[in-house]
Amino acid sequence: MAQLFTVHPENPQARLIKQAVQIIKSGGLIALPTDSSYAIACQLGEKQAQDRIRALRGVDDNHHFTLLCRDLSEIGVYAQIDNQQFRLLKANTPGSYTFILPATREVPRRLQHPKRSTIGLRIPEHPVTLALLEELNEPLLGMTLILPGETLPMHDANTIRERLERQVDVIIDAGACGIEPTTVLDLSQGGIELLRRGRGVLAPFGLE
Repeated sequence: MAQLFTVHPENPQARLIKQAVQIIKSGGLIALPTDSSYAIACQLGEKQAQDRIRALRGVDDNHHFTLLCRDLSEIGVYAQIDNQQFRLLKANTPGSYTFILPATREVPRRLQHPKRSTIGLRIPEHPVTLALLEELNEPLLGMTLILPGETLPMHDANTIRERLERQVDVIIDAGACGIEPTTVLDLSQGGIELLRRGRGVLAPFGLE
């Protein structure tokens, strides 16, 4: 049975954040609000939890996981970024973008795209998500919470609990959440390729 933690959207209670992180560290799955929509996430090294995310989403190894990071320095640990890409990310993060980049050796092979050795990364602009990342002291591994056969992500904590109470371990309710996924941009080939249009605007990337 999933636990439901109701937290303040701007100043989340430290006690509840710590409890949620303890569940994550014990191998649990968390459904959490972000600046775009809800995401489903786990600790980076938890293979069983990663398999649970794939099963819940109904996706195979070709679907990218995303590392939710606190800042650019953390992204630099897990992705290979050149100077031009660094400036591009610096100007557009935090925000509702997921960037596909070549993975470094810090990313386990099982989390990389099997053919391209890439990983998705983002810096969310949401106080609750950032508080969780700060307490965890490392990135969360996740995906947008879109159920199989549906086109829009989940956005309501109570609905998530009703539908997924036996598939996730903790749900964070911080009030209203968006219904658009992130905009996904592939930077791994040197240019900028739009893979999914979502909440993030395209003008800063010359794609509009």
